[in-house]
Formats: sequence, C-alpha cells, structure tokens
Amino acid sequence: MAQTDAAAAATSRQLKLSTILAFACTSLPLSALTIAMAVYLPRHFAAEIGISLAAVGSAFALVRLIDIPLDPLLGLAMDRTRTRFGRYRLWTVIGAPVLMLAIYMLFISPSGSVSGLIFWLLVLYLGTSILHLSHAAWAATLAPRYNDRSRVFAIMTAVGVMGSVLVLGMPFLVAALGMEEGAGVPAMGWFVLMLTPLAVWLVVAVTPEKIAPDVPGQQFQLKEYWRLIVRPSMGRIVLADLCLSLGPGWMSALYLFFFTDSRGFTTSQASGLLGVYILAGFAGAPLLGRLAMRISKHRAVMVATTGYAVSLVVLPFLPKGDLLVGAFQMFTAGFLAAGFQVLTRAMTADVADEVRLEQGKERSGLLYAITTLTSKISGALAIFLTFTVLERVGYEATHGAVNTPEAIRGLELAFLIGPIVFVALGGLCFIGYKLGEDEHSRIRDALDERDALYDQAPVIDTLAGEPSIPTPLVEPRQS
Repeated sequence: MAQTDAAAAATSRQLKLSTILAFACTSLPLSALTIAMAVYLPRHFAAEIGISLAAVGSAFALVRLIDIPLDPLLGLAMDRTRTRFGRYRLWTVIGAPVLMLAIYMLFISPSGSVSGLIFWLLVLYLGTSILHLSHAAWAATLAPRYNDRSRVFAIMTAVGVMGSVLVLGMPFLVAALGMEEGAGVPAMGWFVLMLTPLAVWLVVAVTPEKIAPDVPGQQFQLKEYWRLIVRPSMGRIVLADLCLSLGPGWMSALYLFFFTDSRGFTTSQASGLLGVYILAGFAGAPLLGRLAMRISKHRAVMVATTGYAVSLVVLPFLPKGDLLVGAFQMFTAGFLAAGFQVLTRAMTADVADEVRLEQGKERSGLLYAITTLTSKISGALAIFLTFTVLERVGYEATHGAVNTPEAIRGLELAFLIGPIVFVALGGLCFIGYKLGEDEHSRIRDALDERDALYDQAPVIDTLAGEPSIPTPLVEPRQS
C-alpha cells in the first residue's frame, strides 16, 4: 500500500534543535542529582555523618524496594491525565517542589539518623520518579519517528552531561575556597536545588506537548502490566536495562574508594577523572545516537557494551596515579556508557508505539515506569551489595583508616568484576531483537492514519503561544 499523506507529512517533520535543547533542560538537575546520589551521598553519610557502611547500604536498598511499586502507579496516572495544561507537562510541575524539599533535607540539613535518611530518601525518589517518568514519556510523544528519537534522547543525555560536570566541580570549588572536604555535598545540594526550578520552568514554558488520541473501548487491566513486561521487545529492553544500570551503578558506588585507595589518586583528582568520564558523554551520546541511525539502536547498544567491558578489563594494568592515562581510559568508558540509556529509552518509545497500535491507549508513562524500576532495583542492589562486600573483605571507609593489602585487593575485584559482567550481559540481550526501523515505520504509518480518525483533542501549545506540531487530518487508507 502507498504511504498516506499523514505518514508522509509526519516523516518530513523534524523537531527543531532549539526545541529539543529547551526540552532537554530537565536533564540538567536530574543528571547532576544522579551523580551526587550515586557517588557522593552514600559516602558522605558513611564518612562525614557517621552512619555505618552497612546501615547506609541497607537504607538505600530498603528505600529502593519500598519505592518500586510507586513507578507503575505514577506511570498509569500520567497516561490517564488529560488537562488543558497538558499531560506530562502537569506532572513535571508537580515533581519539582517534591524533589527540592528532599534535596534540602538530605544534602543541606541531614538529620544524621538512619530513620531520617530512609524517610527523606523516599521523598527524594518520589520527586525524581515523577520528573524522570514525565520527561521520558513526554520525549516519546515529542519525537514520534524512529531516528528522530535517537536524536532527541541523545541530546537529552548530552545536556544532562553538563549538569553532571557542573556538580562534579563542587568539590574543586570547596577546595579553592579553603573549606573542608565535607562541605562538598551540601554545595552540590544547593546547586541542584537552585537549578531545578529554572530548568523546569524553561521546559514547561517552551516545549509543546501532543496528547495522543485514545481509541474508545480499551481499558487497562492489572494483568496487562505483566503482558507489557513479557512482550518480546520489551522483555529484552527490561533485562538489558537492568544489567546496563547495575554495571555502571556498581562502579559508581565504589568509584571514590577504588580510585583513591587502589589507583593512588587524591579525592580531587578522582573527582576530576569522574568529570572526564561524565563529560565524555557529551560526545558519546550524540555520536552513538548517530551510529544507531546507521546500524539500528539495538546493534549500537551491542557495540557500546562490548567496548565498555574491554575498557574496564585494561584498567588494572594502567600505571597508578597517572592522570593523563587515567583520563584517556575514563573518557573511553564514559563515551561508550553514554549510549546505554540513550538507546534503551529510545527503544522503549518504539515499544510504546507498538503497544498503542495494539491497545489503542497511551502507555508511554507505564512503559517508562517499567524501565525506571530496573534502574531502582539496580541502584538498590549496587549500593547494598558493594558496601556489604567491602565490609566482608575488611575494607574501612572512614577517613584516615589504613586498609590491608587483602582489603584493597577485594575492593579491586569488586570494582571490576561487577560492571564487566553485567554490561556484557546487557549487550547480549539484544541478539535477535526484531523491532528495528522498518517494523517501526510500519507501526507509525498505521498510527498516523488511525490518529487522524480519532484525534479530537487539540495540541497543547507552548505557554509562550508558539505553534506546536500539528496532526494532519486525512482520509483513512483504503484496503
């Protein structure tokens, strides 16, 4: 059959770079907070606040487990939201103040008790869940085409890199001002706290939102949640995303311990190398997104995971304390790791189209809730398992502690084996993956034609009054 006018028009449209850059601003505080939480906050509570390693690891794991059922409920609520202000735009506004309150209570004014840590972590994860889910699901509707999604998610990641690099500069700023090392985490908190409302305001004010029409008569049932997970395409993404989150998350939890006590770097130097790792994503995300346009998203993931595993294998053989060599190795690993979530999140958007064609309802929020669950599970496991391993091998995390060679060796093995194994498994998940560009183009053509029949809801323009992406009204295809 010939392509419809609606499909042709949709294919010819491409989002403006300025629109994508404005939309990506939410990634600035979220990425900065992710780095601060994964690398600095657990260590801060253990080394500065005085809570034991086991208690900190258990607190993070417990909160993640408690938080797991929340994401599907949030995703389902977002998908069902239909207001004149928007669907995912409304949830973006709701999430910002929740996140800001938790940042203040954890980073700036911590209680020092395990119960306080657990409570405010719950609030923090609620805020991040709302913003992560609304941002990712909004991106899926903003960029409906296969290759355009790789471009959008790549730019979102690249913009997020800027937030990560800026927050990594806080320890250097603290050192330059002659403050104690423990002031670095509160400085990160103030930075993210001030950045969040500015970024959210820009996204909400400038970015259009298209609410996809629903096909009457389709209602979501709880058993469909399991069916979404076990779909051949989604099941692979979920398993891969779990592995690709657990590998780098494992590495992040042990990063400062490994690079200071094993590789001979100071805390400032280790932070600088981590900055190189994060900054590499500014180049890696868009270039791997471009690679995905040439060889498909799932093959690009396999290339990135293979290279990442190899880059970690050579790490123990590099000279200790050599900043130049360390920077090269960290740039390579960061360049490749930047493609993990860029590509799996873009692939999730493709599955959302597949599901909407089949069920007649928007499920982007729910599908992204599923992938967010894998990140939460991996985050809980990474901190709990790695901190537990450190205690088992006799590693001491407090400042000034002298560790035995056996404890350092245990630290080294824990740092390397986990990320290498899990990232390699993540790449293997996409052997035989079917939902490529050709199949997705067929799905989008069918959706464009059906949307033209059912579309009765207006496009939510930007708050500034700029026109949004229209949905063309056409006659249905004839068989």
